[in-house]
Amino acid sequence: MNNIINQSRSEAQAKEEQVTKFGLDVHASQITVCRQQGGLLPQPAQKMSWERCLNWIGEHVANGEKVYSCYEAGPCGFSLHRDLAAMGVSNYVVAAQRWDERGRRIKTDKRDARELTDRLDRYVRGNTKAFAVIHVPTPELEQKRGLVRQRAMVLKERNRCVLRGYGMMLSQGFRAAEEWWKPLKWVKFQEQLPGWLRERVGFWQHKALNFTKDLEELNKQVEGLVVDKVIPKGLGQLTSAILESEIIDWNRFKNRKQISSYTGLCPSEDSSGEKRKQGSIDKCGNSYLRHQLIEAIWRLEMWQPNYEPIKKLRETKGSRGRKRAAVAAARRFIVDLWRIETGQSSAQKLGLILVKPSNKA
Repeated sequence: MNNIINQSRSEAQAKEEQVTKFGLDVHASQITVCRQQGGLLPQPAQKMSWERCLNWIGEHVANGEKVYSCYEAGPCGFSLHRDLAAMGVSNYVVAAQRWDERGRRIKTDKRDARELTDRLDRYVRGNTKAFAVIHVPTPELEQKRGLVRQRAMVLKERNRCVLRGYGMMLSQGFRAAEEWWKPLKWVKFQEQLPGWLRERVGFWQHKALNFTKDLEELNKQVEGLVVDKVIPKGLGQLTSAILESEIIDWNRFKNRKQISSYTGLCPSEDSSGEKRKQGSIDKCGNSYLRHQLIEAIWRLEMWQPNYEPIKKLRETKGSRGRKRAAVAAARRFIVDLWRIETGQSSAQKLGLILVKPSNKA
């Protein structure tokens, strides 16, 4: 009987030893790797090149081991994830966070790699709260999202140029009109400026116009991503395309809590015992998505008057109250879009009017 028990333990231990986990702290020039074999403690982290790291992990896969790995999302993107997945590794791209939970104020690549390994071990054993896993888009969807985010960056740069020119004039006592940088207004307004200031501000006005031309072209490309798609009235093709690109895949959300949490529009909370206090939104989700939803709600106030959240928004009085109602409406709106896109409900049941935008020439 003891022999059978010992044999079972040996087999279980052998199976456990075949599992290897890697925590990767990824940088452009190197990767700091921490390895944990089976149920043993993680080994000291070591720095190596990308090629050497992939070869080392590949050796474990070739030996028939079950290999897990994880690294933080960052500027290096998803190329490493795709390389690891092609090798047969179960890799997770996780949301970046502060791993120094005790507040020791010591941060090194090796410490981060070790902490990632510890969290990966807990995640693989069933603790799904160990870290937040990021959904990795396909290359095609990533290219579409890249186009949408490029448009957002160009818009941001255009606005920076406008503000720099405005600030320069204001510092000299000249208050420019709104959209001062547009050709017709600039032709009239620049005559009021002294020569040296006109030259300095003209530089930013010229930059703003160039960014505007680029923005117009990018707007057409982004709107083309949702050609022939039926969308809620008042949402617009541009906003619809942005929402689609940031969501990536509507079916990856299993319930309404997941999709609303992804927007960062859920209220923060500080509760203990019988005390329960909810505060402002947590802003823990996708900022691009959140901003577009809030802007869309103010347009839907005009075009979707019979939509229940919009009714509540219209009935709300006061600036602060209306802002809160708009946030609540945005949270409900994205949930209803998810229900429509996943076939759980229809726009008619939800009180939304759908239209097919006319193609622009």
